[in-house]
Amino acid sequence: MHKFIYCFSFFLGTFFQSIAEDGYRLWLRYDLVNNPDLLIQYREQIQSMLILGENASMEAVKNELQLGLKGLLGKDIPSGLLTDNHLLLVGTYGPNTILSERLTPNETENLGDEGFSILTKEIDGKKIISITALHDTGVLYGVFHFLRLLQTQQDIENLNIQSIPKIKVRILNHWDNLDRTVERGYAGFSIWNWHQLPEFIDQRYIDYARANASIGINASVLTNVNANALILRPDYLEKVKALADVFRPYGIKVYLTARFSAPIELGKMETADPLSEDVQSWWNEKVKEIYEFIPDFGGFVVKANSEGQPGPQNYGRTHADGANMLAEAVAPYGGFIMWRAFVYSNEDPDDRHKQANNEFVPLDGKFKSNVLIQVKNGAIDFQPREPFHPLFGALEKTPVMMEFQITQEYLGQGTHLVYLGPLFKEVLDSDTYMEGRESTVGEIIDGSITGQSITAMAGVANIGSDRNWTSHPFGQANWYVFGRLAWDYDLSAEAIAAEWVKQTFGNDPGMGQVVESIMLDSREAVVNYMTPLGLHHIMGAGHHYGPGPWVSKMSRAEWTSTYYHRADSLGVGFDRTSTGTDAINQYHRQIARTFESINHCPEKYLLWFHHVPWHQPLASGNTLWNEICLHYQKGVDQVAGFVDRWQNIQDSIDEQRYHHVLSLLTIQLKEARWWRDACLAYFQTFSQLPFPEGVEAPLNELKYYESLQYPYAPGIRPKW
Repeated sequence: MHKFIYCFSFFLGTFFQSIAEDGYRLWLRYDLVNNPDLLIQYREQIQSMLILGENASMEAVKNELQLGLKGLLGKDIPSGLLTDNHLLLVGTYGPNTILSERLTPNETENLGDEGFSILTKEIDGKKIISITALHDTGVLYGVFHFLRLLQTQQDIENLNIQSIPKIKVRILNHWDNLDRTVERGYAGFSIWNWHQLPEFIDQRYIDYARANASIGINASVLTNVNANALILRPDYLEKVKALADVFRPYGIKVYLTARFSAPIELGKMETADPLSEDVQSWWNEKVKEIYEFIPDFGGFVVKANSEGQPGPQNYGRTHADGANMLAEAVAPYGGFIMWRAFVYSNEDPDDRHKQANNEFVPLDGKFKSNVLIQVKNGAIDFQPREPFHPLFGALEKTPVMMEFQITQEYLGQGTHLVYLGPLFKEVLDSDTYMEGRESTVGEIIDGSITGQSITAMAGVANIGSDRNWTSHPFGQANWYVFGRLAWDYDLSAEAIAAEWVKQTFGNDPGMGQVVESIMLDSREAVVNYMTPLGLHHIMGAGHHYGPGPWVSKMSRAEWTSTYYHRADSLGVGFDRTSTGTDAINQYHRQIARTFESINHCPEKYLLWFHHVPWHQPLASGNTLWNEICLHYQKGVDQVAGFVDRWQNIQDSIDEQRYHHVLSLLTIQLKEARWWRDACLAYFQTFSQLPFPEGVEAPLNELKYYESLQYPYAPGIRPKW
């Protein structure tokens, strides 16, 4: 079965190279190296290859090398012997192997379970490039890295590369429902065809696994955090097993979301109380059943007592009680529980920014060792800019993991070009001052500060059934940058953007410079035209599409925009200082002291932590009102600049993707103007001040923007 799959994959990979650039190949475009001198060098240095080992993973290695080298070098690379010159030698270096006999300990030590080594060696007078690791999956990662070097036209004359992931579990969270709709998904329907599984293995599943392995992603949660208990039924588990079998050769483990009330819904029990022995027994038997289907099942992601989802608090129990009950069930099999900290209660009048800390800090140290607390990058909800979540730095005895959103729920969704590398890096590089010393968020989640042995980083996937996987061609870059940073968060957003552009659009330096500049400016542009200076959560209600700062009538106060911006005749912003909700004191003192002062708080977070008078002078010398207006205008101008820059490189981009991106940039520019006009028209009703010079006045009255409806917005089901 596996050989059929991989041969099929190889055939289709070659076929896809001959058709239009529709984006299906992602960054794995193994096209002929277009630098003649470099092509000659590559062909000289790779004349044959010897792949050691015969199993499903090494079969994947073999097929990826054959596909990649044939495409990049324009010729088949024969399988050779160890005596061949200019040999590519690929395999593990375990005891009594060809590689272990020929590599020194310092060339292979400390690679761990997934690290790899790529070395240029002279062995028996022959020049050899070795790609090696302790385990097959590490070899696969090394092969993808080597092909990346060729794709980006790097020098491979004298290689000495060792790479080890900083984070152990690098996981995509799919918010996919069993009816194939995708919550907060903007790229079509779910790629999991539950109706046709397990018999039909779509080529897309294999290419999904290839793409993830190429950037080091080693885990996938198949189902939505707003869970459906049906996924735990035996007929669905058989389908999950089929996917796990496809992913396993690529080093990817399958996880599922667990609905806390499943014992009631599937087991016909009267309770889901985690301290009930009958409930514990039900979960133990269910987990045993899962592992019989999938021996390497990763575990569960759980959303409990959040936004209406059932959980242990329904029975007067704590998050620790619920998580530990599930943790005990999966522990004998080596499984993990990823318990989400995204909790807030409509009954709790406290600032939503504070509620996760209020619930989890008292439980620090009370979770089982195989429980991770999955924390969003910020305390509100994946905003264009948020200060890092205070739980990073507050939980000292409990493993915490990062949850980023790759799909752009609050950042223009599937039509805005927003490269998220700078956002991810801004959070990972933030200093929490845990223990009163330098301790970045990245250092906390990799365990180097707290000493936690289980480490993880999750990304909410933006993948769907659209031919190009992510709807917006540049959405692929956010999938890519997540994987690369999960492997090594010390990489720069700039370097990763350059890698992606070269693999996706080619190695033309002029084109690359322009595309990279657009990408690196794009996140700040969206902050400017949506939520400048710390404004947040002012999107349209429910669908979060477009501006809605006037939203005030919802079933929950914290779902409204007015809850967050609190604009009045005096000023705007949420006072989270000691004179307000005191949320700043959930951070360590060094951070809180900076946020406390209106004069020292970074202006990018100013309205997040302070209610600021409209006439307050800022660092630029402008008043707050003028500065807000100028930021909105700047965001529009930046997107107009993206359109111009993109049009200037038309001759360097294939026609299909050029026009696709241009169309989307045109939508983005229209919507950036809409954001500017709607927000300024609204906030001017409070400031009662004129627009400063250089800022275009709104085209329409406020009532017009308030009257707009969007039955076609993603995630909305139109009503007659």
